[in-house]
Order: sequence, then C-alpha cells, then structure tokens
Amino acid sequence: MKFIFVTLFPNLIKPYFEDSIMKRAIEKNLFSIEFVNFRDYSSNKHKKVDDTPFGGGAGMVLAVEPLYNCLNDLKSKYPNSKIIFTTPVAKTFNQKDAKRLSLEETIIFVNGRYEGFDERIIEEFADEVLSIGDFILSGGELASMVMADAIARNITEVLGNTESLEIESFENELLEAPSFTKPKTFSNIKNQNVISEFFKGNHSIIASLKENLAIAKTKYHRPDIYKKYKTRTKYEK
Repeated sequence: MKFIFVTLFPNLIKPYFEDSIMKRAIEKNLFSIEFVNFRDYSSNKHKKVDDTPFGGGAGMVLAVEPLYNCLNDLKSKYPNSKIIFTTPVAKTFNQKDAKRLSLEETIIFVNGRYEGFDERIIEEFADEVLSIGDFILSGGELASMVMADAIARNITEVLGNTESLEIESFENELLEAPSFTKPKTFSNIKNQNVISEFFKGNHSIIASLKENLAIAKTKYHRPDIYKKYKTRTKYEK
C-alpha cells in the first residue's frame, strides 16, 4: 500500500506520520507515503496555481493546468492507483470505506485549497470524491490524513492486536461498548464503580453485557445508526 498526498502544503501532513502507530507501520514497510506539490507542475513563471472564478464570486479556484499535469504524471507512474478528491460536496467517508480501500495498491489523495477545484479536473481524474463531514475546512489535508489513518489501521499488521478491529465502533452497525481500566473504584468520582460482572470471569456474560452496553450507547449517541441496526436484526430473526 502506498499513500500519495497531492498538496500545496506537504508539511501539514508529514508530522502525523512521524510518530506512534503510523511511524512504526512505515518502518516495518507495511505502507509508504509520498508527497507531491502540484505547484511544481505549473507553467506560470510565478508558479501560480489559482485564478478568479468564472461567473464571479469570492475567493480563488484552483487552476486546471497544474493539477492536470500533476495527476496525468502520477497516473502514468501508478496506473493501478485510485485517485480520491477530498471535498465537502461528496459522500461521507465511513468505516466500510476504510476497510474497502485498505485493499488498494496505491491511493492518491488530491487536497484542495481556496474555493476548491475546477470541476473539470474532478470529472477527468476522480475515481472517488469523499468528505469527512458536513463542515468546511481550510484545505483537504486534514481530511486526507483522517482517511489515510482509518485506512491504514485496516492494513494487516499495522495494529499490534488484530482483535482490536473486531470490537471497534461501527462494526456490526454499533458503537463500541464503554471501556474501563484500573482502579475498580476511583474516590474522586462518586457512584461510578466499574460494573462488577467484568471481574467475575464469565466470558459469555461479559460478552452479552458489552453487547447490551454497545446497543444502549448507540441508541443514545447515534439513533441513526441504531435504527439501521434494529432494521437488520429484525430481518435476521
């Protein structure tokens, strides 16, 4: 797996991969990263990459030529790559996407700035357009980092314990059950002792308890997901 970040600001992304789980995975050659600044592909003598929008309006739009030259070059180098544009006007990225995309050979994230892309570039090169939510960021770099992290976690051996993936939120359309650790009682927080069943060693009871807690948590925090879960389980019975 290789992640390529097409961006005007590679230094916004690089530090995230220089520590913790992502750093160790790169050191083990489980995946690699590359940064491409599409300003380098501008033929403008000032290396300009944006221009005013047709039809008027505030801000500047990323020009066609630099991105076309950049993506055309990358596509010739990585013919089996999947090109993903990060944009708020797209389907919301989710855990199923993360698992699906973890099987790709090369993913190219195209990160916008200013008022976004000239639509012709998206139509020409995008295999997918994805968003991380209904809000606006200053650029696509944060969104591509979020997606890359979620995807990388599903690559074999990136996580030390693969069982962690099986119990995480959004598996089986439920949020993950609440977690607890030592001590059993923390005197500063009243009436908040850890549920006693967790200490009795009956794994079937613990599993059932965690499932019920996950259902309750999902119903409270994400009624939209809970509705899907109820619909699925209704038809499975």
